[in-house]
Amino acid sequence: MVFFFGIATKEITESFLPGGNLNPIKKAVNPLLATLGGVVGPICVYFTYVHFNGDISIKNGWGIPTATDIAIAWLVAKVVFGSKHPAVSFLLLLAIADDAIGLGIIAIFYPDPKHPVQVNYLILVAVALFSVVMFKHIAIKNNNNSFKPHLVAGVISWIGLYFAGLHPALALVPIVPCMPGPKRDEGLFAEHGKGHKDTLNRFEEVFKLPVDIGLFAFGLANAGVVFSNVGSATWAVLISLVIGKTFGVTLLSLIADKLLGSPLPTGMSKIDLVVAGMIASIGLTVALFVAGVAFTDATITGSAKMGALFSAGMAIVSIIAGKVLRIKKNN
Repeated sequence: MVFFFGIATKEITESFLPGGNLNPIKKAVNPLLATLGGVVGPICVYFTYVHFNGDISIKNGWGIPTATDIAIAWLVAKVVFGSKHPAVSFLLLLAIADDAIGLGIIAIFYPDPKHPVQVNYLILVAVALFSVVMFKHIAIKNNNNSFKPHLVAGVISWIGLYFAGLHPALALVPIVPCMPGPKRDEGLFAEHGKGHKDTLNRFEEVFKLPVDIGLFAFGLANAGVVFSNVGSATWAVLISLVIGKTFGVTLLSLIADKLLGSPLPTGMSKIDLVVAGMIASIGLTVALFVAGVAFTDATITGSAKMGALFSAGMAIVSIIAGKVLRIKKNN
């Protein structure tokens, strides 16, 4: 998960470069508001469900449905829209951004209960960050594209977060943006090919495949719950993802389009937006991760994980919706 969040941070960092989806900032208003909707919507639905259900034991799971599974969303989006449709980049940016928000939620609201927060240990994170900033200037001057010093700094950051009582999976988040990168954003997940000379893209090229394999193994290991675990947390997570995520993404994106003068990407229709919101409701991997830190009761944890697993069914629903609504693919 350290490297997964590191690669997600890499994509966000590049999105701010010329040619990226967050450059210029005006261009980023619509997808970022859609991201906000995709976080706030599920939280509102979750607490509404808890209120009417009356099971306050599950209230701490509100952060679980805020996440979108980046890898699965990307694959489903390419099936529904085609690889070159603007909705694919829109959805991926949304998924990466709401996972970035998820990082903050984990760090602030789900610290390790076995290790109370001890702010003094964050000095190690600051030392790691200072060292990579200094190394960046030296590396650029000497044309050195090695990311090994950054990994060493990542270890120091991991130790600092661990002893500070914050989740160490976030260790590379402050480190990755300090890696020397390209002058322009060349696309999400380096679809443009390999052989890059800059440190940022070389980092992704080396770790993308191991991370994909690791996430698959992570999903298998953390999805080990039985059907009898289905409970109120299951439906709270599932309903919040399916309804809250879809509605939140669609509503705030339309508000950005109609009221703030930040339109949808060229070639992306309102029907495309709704289906993209449906795809965004696939929580799975990251939702499983948050479920594992949200509860101390193993039964509730298992129940919440079932909700995250059930959300994978939205992949099939989204593909069918794409067919029924006759969405035109762009390959």
